[in-house]
Amino acid sequence: MKKTHLFAPGPTPIPPEALLTMAHPILHHRTPEYEALLAEVREGLKVLFQTTEEVLLFAASGTGGMEAAVVNTLSPGEKALVIRGGKFGERWGEICQAYGVNFTPIDVPYGKAVDPGLVAAALAKDPQIAVVLSTYSETSTGVLHDIKAIAEAVRKTPTLLVVDAITSLGVMDVPMDDWGLDVVVAGSQKALMLPPGLAMVGVSRKAWTAVERSRLPKYYFDFAAEQKHLLKNQSRFTPAISLVVGLRETLRMIRSEGLPNIFRRHERLAAAMRAGITALGLELFAERPSPAVTAVLVPRGLDGGTIVKTLRTRHRVIIAGGQGSLKGKIFRLATMGYADSTDVVVALSALELTLAEVGYPVKLGDGIRAAQEVLQKQ
Repeated sequence: MKKTHLFAPGPTPIPPEALLTMAHPILHHRTPEYEALLAEVREGLKVLFQTTEEVLLFAASGTGGMEAAVVNTLSPGEKALVIRGGKFGERWGEICQAYGVNFTPIDVPYGKAVDPGLVAAALAKDPQIAVVLSTYSETSTGVLHDIKAIAEAVRKTPTLLVVDAITSLGVMDVPMDDWGLDVVVAGSQKALMLPPGLAMVGVSRKAWTAVERSRLPKYYFDFAAEQKHLLKNQSRFTPAISLVVGLRETLRMIRSEGLPNIFRRHERLAAAMRAGITALGLELFAERPSPAVTAVLVPRGLDGGTIVKTLRTRHRVIIAGGQGSLKGKIFRLATMGYADSTDVVVALSALELTLAEVGYPVKLGDGIRAAQEVLQKQ
């Protein structure tokens, strides 16, 4: 028998406490019991998003939250600015295309972070841009964009900043109100430590003005209609009840640990992972690495798919390969959500064995030692 270890950037491991509470007999969503549950979840989400505004909940993946953000903040004829530096930044553009939204792209080479000055320059050049669509942690490349600096540029204009925080919320600081982030999208299967199926969307006061005048087609993803029900601790349609039950538990865990401690833990684990990777002679792909996921260049002469497959089949360690043009060229290891220092050691140990098995010259223990030295110091 072999135990499976999950280091993919979503879905991520689920704490036993959340699994057990989701196994309880299901509630009916039109009862006082569910209303009390949702009331607690509403307050917990405000703490996590660091906002005084409501955070909307939809039974959907994170991509559903992204689509909802587009159709609720834009109208036909309005323009968007899309930061494309990976598959998920590109997804913003694909959603715009689906709804006929004209957008100006800022194309960033894979592995690079966007220069916030380019955003400021684009807004100055075209004041008609209504919304900037960006990613915080670009999961496909392991890059962390400087959303705080981007927000500072956007805040000086009437333009809205919409942020895909799906692999950043609960990993690093996302102070929605303090930074002036207008729409923040998250998903349940990342640092919120749940199965896929819940999309969360925080909406600022400034953004609600755009929501009220938005004329793109929408039915299920209607922010205004959903908020009316949320304020009564109800959902407009049948919610993902068991996931909301689990969310209450993981939000309790998050509040118990405290956001500053959570951010430090993720940065510590990522620093240890990066140290272990480089000690093995491997090269990091991202110039500005995200603490959510570490992207690694595949050594010349090897195939990234073989590394991912060997880890999975021989060692029951699940990681992710590259996407699109990066397929076979990088692999990605996440230390996100329900993760601690021993997870880094397990992942690096399996990676060392795998590299040796596929013919890469590695000295067993070098990566583990480098990671442990970081973990010991911090």
